[in-house]
Amino acid sequence: MQIIISPAKKMIVDEESFLPMSTPRYLQDTDQILQVMYALSYADVQNLWHTSDKLTKENYQNLQHMDLQHPLTPAILSYSGIQYQYMAPSILSSTALNYLQKTLWILSGFYGALRPFDGIVPYRLEMNSHLQVADNKNLYEFWGDKLYRAVHQQGPIINLASKEYSQAITPYLKTNDQFIDVVFAHFIDGKLKIKATLAKIARGEMVRFIVENQLTTVEQLKSFQSATYTFDAPLSTAKRLVFVNK
Repeated sequence: MQIIISPAKKMIVDEESFLPMSTPRYLQDTDQILQVMYALSYADVQNLWHTSDKLTKENYQNLQHMDLQHPLTPAILSYSGIQYQYMAPSILSSTALNYLQKTLWILSGFYGALRPFDGIVPYRLEMNSHLQVADNKNLYEFWGDKLYRAVHQQGPIINLASKEYSQAITPYLKTNDQFIDVVFAHFIDGKLKIKATLAKIARGEMVRFIVENQLTTVEQLKSFQSATYTFDAPLSTAKRLVFVNK
């Protein structure tokens, strides 16, 4: 089983909690992206990031001094959005952390595909950003099938990523690939709708549930329950697990 999740915009540096265990596999590609970003003007990056003047100034300054080798933080700690907070890596056992490193992939517009303990630096770049790198008109073209090849291993791929990131994988799926979408939704006016913040919390909780219990099959995922969601068999299919509000 391999799990894919989205990154978070909010990032921190933490050199004390855990040391990086590995190096991002596509670091040369990341450096190629960085060289393109170095050449952008202030106005260019503001247009790329769609940020306020305050955020643009802060991130533009960080970009000018970015060093891919320092200071390094394990990806699972560097991303500090709500999904990552609910994964709670700091309280996982060493056994669970080892399983996390083997099963989880964080998809990234800047780094491609990351293992949890790959050492990374804070950056700002979404997968759907309109950044031309070499002869590629956007990052989806630039990364091509590399992310698929990274996550495609034995067993199912569990999709806990947003569409923005999962669509860097789905165009390359083969007929016999087992790609499972996991949906956390609410019935509102008779229709299933996703509440973004609650869905992010549930995705983080599911990752923690998987690694704490060393799950290996899709069937085992159906036993996941949170304070908000429970599995709904009638709404689910072989390729889509639906969890609805209780």
